Amino acid sequence: MRGIEDLDVAGKRVLVRVDFNVPLEDGVVADDARIRAALPTIEELRRRGARLVLVSHLGRPKGHPDPALSLAPAVDRLRELIGGAVTLAPEVVGEEARRLADSLRDGEVLVLENVRFLPGETENDPELARELAELADLYVNDAFGVAHRAHASTEGVAHLLPSAAGRLLEKEVGTLTELLEAPARPLVAIIGGAKVRDKIGVLDRFMEIADTLLIGGAMCFAFLSASGHEVGDSLCNPEDVEHARRLLAPGPDAPRGEPGAVATNGTSNGVHPVASGAAPRRARLVLPSDLVIADELSAAAQHRVLDGVDVPDGWLGVDIGPATAARYAEVIAAAGTIFWNGPMGAFELEPFADGTRRVAEAVAGAAGRTVVGGGDSGAALRQFGLDGAVDYISTGGGAALELLEGRKLPGVQALAGTGAAQAR
Repeated sequence: MRGIEDLDVAGKRVLVRVDFNVPLEDGVVADDARIRAALPTIEELRRRGARLVLVSHLGRPKGHPDPALSLAPAVDRLRELIGGAVTLAPEVVGEEARRLADSLRDGEVLVLENVRFLPGETENDPELARELAELADLYVNDAFGVAHRAHASTEGVAHLLPSAAGRLLEKEVGTLTELLEAPARPLVAIIGGAKVRDKIGVLDRFMEIADTLLIGGAMCFAFLSASGHEVGDSLCNPEDVEHARRLLAPGPDAPRGEPGAVATNGTSNGVHPVASGAAPRRARLVLPSDLVIADELSAAAQHRVLDGVDVPDGWLGVDIGPATAARYAEVIAAAGTIFWNGPMGAFELEPFADGTRRVAEAVAGAAGRTVVGGGDSGAALRQFGLDGAVDYISTGGGAALELLEGRKLPGVQALAGTGAAQAR
């Protein structure tokens, strides 16, 4: 990828795809992390005399205008952060958008209205890409959070203008690629969340490259069920159990795992037996050895620590237990590199937040390099006031996982295409 240093931006209109898909509360930005993440690119381009046309989506308006999803609150916050004039266009493309873009002076910022107000965005409509390109002389993609989407503003327009990656996109790709290719050992991956099937690709990848894979969140019940344990009313479906069973038994001679222990390790050197033709599996996979269970998923529910992992009927698992959290913290403390994606339980409910909190504290206090896969993990760190204590929090949950799986991201690939080739 070319960077913005490869573009001559002085006096030029630069279309910058940013990710201002931020949470709103009562019409105000509730978490401005994604806006702040775009500031290095925005400020550098302004200093160099660029005339900025920012394009972003917010929420899922499904191809038609929705006043509740206007970018106006994000524009208000950006204006506060940069201390300069920021104008919101009343439309994405059209006569007024062209007039506003043409009237920009060096260092000024125009934000187009929510690009997903138009159905052509998610359809990667060539006509919408052409209209966006007409608003600018150059294109910069700094929206890693949607780099895995082949949309008009992330992929289509990149082929029509001299293009480059913004500082955030460069940092995201560089950090995650280094995690895959040159991690300090041992590499510990902590994977949580609800569904195995949503993260099967990243689980497969970390089984190949990590030294230890710690499992938490509701997805642990698929692994426990596949290991022969009762899961009660815990979130668990047959498809996830089948995925988990494959991960627990990667080869015909691999033993089944036990909770709290190495789940697929049957060899003295830590390399797992695999079926012929399969990728070698390096990681030891560790499951919870105790749980917090409740009679319903609510803050007022009856709950208790279960010494073991066989969940009784009428109860559901809502968090990893204290013994598991302590053991995970020990593994994290000894790691050279840590990657964390997904909470350990229903952390948004205070009675069930302790497992995620203790893992977050361990990650924040680790001596090794710490990379967090954004999404709920980043939200948990912010909730516990620990977001400033880790090395890197990705802004793109889905994009980060797809890159770690080894997939090509359309928004990144497009920057190596015809548009990027014209950058000099």
